Amino acid sequence: MSTKNPFELTSAERKNRWFSDEFRQKKVRDIERGISTVSEVCKAYQVSKTSVYRWIDTFAVMKEKKERLIVESKSEAALIKRLREDLAEAQRKIGQQQILIDYKDKLIEIAEEHYKIDIKKNSSSGSSAGSGKKEKS
Repeated sequence: MSTKNPFELTSAERKNRWFSDEFRQKKVRDIERGISTVSEVCKAYQVSKTSVYRWIDTFAVMKEKKERLIVESKSEAALIKRLREDLAEAQRKIGQQQILIDYKDKLIEIAEEHYKIDIKKNSSSGSSAGSGKKEKS
């Protein structure tokens, strides 16, 4: 024997009902606190999920704060921290390599001025280290 839900209404009755702001705020607070879910509110009061999500959009506390609650486990937090440290280390190494490249470029530039030769051109002559023979032009 099934019991009839006291809130079970016909479609015409559902169209003509109205929930007060206080009631909607209370249900949104219950959803935010985890006391009930959207599905439970929908079933209990025969309200569409769209309507309940509109209530949440209108009355949610987190919406007013313009903040997002991020829930992560300790392992995720540790992983993120380690990845950030790895990124910082990689950026530091790249910076050091760039300094060395800039230093070598400046050193070559000074040597070219001092010895009056084109070191960059002479160092990239194109001869292979293999046979030692040059091709005919």
